[in-house]
Amino acid sequence: MDNLTHFNSQNRSKMVDVTNKEVTSRTAIATGQIKMHPETLNRIHEGKIKKGDVLAVAQVAGIMAAKQTSSLIPMCHLIPLTGVDIHFEDDNESIITCSAQVKTKHVTGVEIEGLLAVQTALLTIYDMCKAIDRGMIINDVHLVEKMGGKSGHFIFDEQDKN
Repeated sequence: MDNLTHFNSQNRSKMVDVTNKEVTSRTAIATGQIKMHPETLNRIHEGKIKKGDVLAVAQVAGIMAAKQTSSLIPMCHLIPLTGVDIHFEDDNESIITCSAQVKTKHVTGVEIEGLLAVQTALLTIYDMCKAIDRGMIINDVHLVEKMGGKSGHFIFDEQDKN
């Protein structure tokens, strides 16, 4: 197991010093799902949610969240993002899947930015639909792929988690 780098000489939390790290192109892709009643998904498709266009608002919320990650997650660095793209797919029954791709050219990666974008987009869907469906479930949020940086390429393998 690697040494933890988020502790100082007093064994207290610190933000890792990335001053001497090399600038490289970095990309992270994250995903997650929200399960709802079929009628809720039908109403989203038909544009019949009183708060407005659910997926358009959720998309913007996810992008905004990625840009604010360092303000919310204490040890995350402020990273200039070069791209954030949020996509939604659904099974035409009861599940919406959200995927976020986040890019930068910087000294540290954007995995947390991608994960936060997905979580926020899914929470926005919940918020916009909760008046008609409080039993929605957000699940399976995870990093799908990470490219660039010292630790190299990562691809999620479901078998590693079983």
